[in-house]
Amino acid sequence: MARWRDGCGQLVVEGGILVPLEVASSYRARTRGLLGRDGVEGAVLLSPATSVHTFRMRFPLDVAYLDRHLRVITLHTVPPNRLTAPRLRARHILEAEAGAMAQWGIRPGVRVRVELHAGHT
Repeated sequence: MARWRDGCGQLVVEGGILVPLEVASSYRARTRGLLGRDGVEGAVLLSPATSVHTFRMRFPLDVAYLDRHLRVITLHTVPPNRLTAPRLRARHILEAEAGAMAQWGIRPGVRVRVELHAGHT
Protein backbone atom coordinates (compact mmCIF):
# COMPACT_ATOMS: atom_id res chain seq x y z
CA MET A 1 0.00 0.00 0.00
CA ALA A 2 1.27 3.48 -0.88
CA ARG A 3 2.46 5.65 1.99
CA TRP A 4 2.57 9.41 1.58
CA ARG A 5 3.44 12.39 3.72
CA ASP A 6 1.25 15.45 4.13
CA GLY A 7 1.79 17.67 1.12
CA CYS A 8 0.65 18.80 -2.29
CA GLY A 9 0.79 17.48 -5.79
CA GLN A 10 -1.65 16.43 -8.45
CA LEU A 11 -4.13 13.69 -9.04
CA VAL A 12 -3.96 12.09 -12.49
CA VAL A 13 -7.29 10.65 -13.63
CA GLU A 14 -7.53 8.06 -16.40
CA GLY A 15 -7.58 10.00 -19.65
CA GLY A 16 -4.92 12.45 -18.47
CA ILE A 17 -7.03 14.89 -16.43
CA LEU A 18 -4.81 16.65 -13.85
CA VAL A 19 -6.36 17.84 -10.57
CA PRO A 20 -4.62 19.86 -7.83
CA LEU A 21 -4.23 17.57 -4.82
CA GLU A 22 -3.59 17.90 -1.10
CA VAL A 23 -2.46 14.75 0.72
CA ALA A 24 -3.49 14.31 4.35
CA SER A 25 -1.68 11.29 5.73
CA SER A 26 -0.88 12.27 9.32
CA TYR A 27 -3.54 11.78 11.98
CA ARG A 28 -3.71 15.54 12.54
CA ALA A 29 -4.11 16.38 8.83
CA ARG A 30 -6.75 13.67 8.29
CA THR A 31 -8.70 14.85 11.34
CA ARG A 32 -8.59 18.49 10.21
CA GLY A 33 -9.44 17.66 6.59
CA LEU A 34 -11.66 20.35 5.08
CA LEU A 35 -13.06 21.68 8.36
CA GLY A 36 -13.38 25.44 8.47
CA ARG A 37 -13.02 25.90 4.72
CA ASP A 38 -15.56 27.43 2.36
CA GLY A 39 -14.39 25.24 -0.51
CA VAL A 40 -11.44 23.39 -1.95
CA GLU A 41 -9.53 23.80 -5.17
CA GLY A 42 -9.00 20.32 -6.50
CA ALA A 43 -9.14 17.33 -4.17
CA VAL A 44 -7.90 16.05 -0.83
CA LEU A 45 -6.59 12.50 -0.40
CA LEU A 46 -7.00 11.01 3.09
CA SER A 47 -4.66 8.07 3.57
CA PRO A 48 -5.17 5.72 5.21
CA ALA A 49 -8.94 6.10 5.59
CA THR A 50 -12.09 3.99 5.25
CA SER A 51 -14.82 6.50 6.19
CA VAL A 52 -15.35 10.23 6.69
CA HIS A 53 -17.62 12.65 8.49
CA THR A 54 -18.92 16.01 7.35
CA PHE A 55 -19.82 17.45 10.75
CA ARG A 56 -19.30 21.24 10.80
CA MET A 57 -18.63 21.23 7.05
CA ARG A 58 -19.85 24.24 5.08
CA PHE A 59 -20.50 22.49 1.78
CA PRO A 60 -21.40 19.02 0.42
CA LEU A 61 -18.59 16.70 -0.68
CA ASP A 62 -18.00 14.11 -3.34
CA VAL A 63 -16.36 11.21 -1.50
CA ALA A 64 -14.60 8.48 -3.49
CA TYR A 65 -13.45 5.32 -1.72
CA LEU A 66 -10.23 3.97 -3.25
CA ASP A 67 -8.73 0.48 -2.93
CA ARG A 68 -5.03 -0.22 -2.44
CA HIS A 69 -4.43 0.17 -6.18
CA LEU A 70 -6.13 3.61 -6.21
CA ARG A 71 -9.14 2.28 -8.10
CA VAL A 72 -12.49 3.87 -7.20
CA ILE A 73 -14.67 1.36 -5.33
CA THR A 74 -17.67 3.64 -4.88
CA LEU A 75 -18.49 7.33 -4.92
CA HIS A 76 -21.09 9.31 -2.97
CA THR A 77 -22.11 12.92 -2.53
CA VAL A 78 -22.32 13.58 1.20
CA PRO A 79 -24.15 16.62 2.63
CA PRO A 80 -22.84 18.44 5.73
CA ASN A 81 -23.35 16.85 9.17
CA ARG A 82 -23.20 13.20 8.10
CA LEU A 83 -21.03 10.19 8.92
CA THR A 84 -20.26 7.68 6.18
CA ALA A 85 -20.09 3.94 6.75
CA PRO A 86 -16.65 2.34 6.39
CA ARG A 87 -16.03 0.48 3.12
CA LEU A 88 -14.45 -2.93 3.56
CA ARG A 89 -11.85 -2.75 0.75
CA ALA A 90 -11.20 1.01 1.01
CA ARG A 91 -7.67 2.12 1.88
CA HIS A 92 -7.83 5.78 0.85
CA ILE A 93 -10.54 8.42 0.45
CA LEU A 94 -10.63 11.24 -2.06
CA GLU A 95 -12.71 14.33 -1.21
CA ALA A 96 -13.76 17.23 -3.43
CA GLU A 97 -16.59 19.73 -3.71
CA ALA A 98 -19.85 18.10 -4.77
CA GLY A 99 -20.03 17.72 -8.55
CA ALA A 100 -16.30 18.04 -9.18
CA MET A 101 -15.55 14.33 -9.55
CA ALA A 102 -18.13 13.89 -12.32
CA GLN A 103 -16.44 16.73 -14.23
CA TRP A 104 -13.07 14.98 -13.84
CA GLY A 105 -14.44 11.61 -14.99
CA ILE A 106 -14.04 9.94 -11.60
CA ARG A 107 -16.54 7.08 -11.19
CA PRO A 108 -16.46 3.50 -9.87
CA GLY A 109 -13.82 1.42 -11.64
CA VAL A 110 -11.61 4.37 -12.63
CA ARG A 111 -8.02 4.27 -11.45
CA VAL A 112 -6.19 7.43 -10.38
CA ARG A 113 -2.53 8.19 -9.79
CA VAL A 114 -0.90 10.50 -7.26
CA GLU A 115 2.07 12.67 -8.23
CA LEU A 116 3.59 14.66 -5.39
CA HIS A 117 5.84 17.70 -5.63
CA ALA A 118 9.54 17.03 -5.00
CA GLY A 119 10.41 16.07 -1.45
CA HIS A 120 7.26 14.04 -0.74
CA THR A 121 6.79 10.29 -0.86
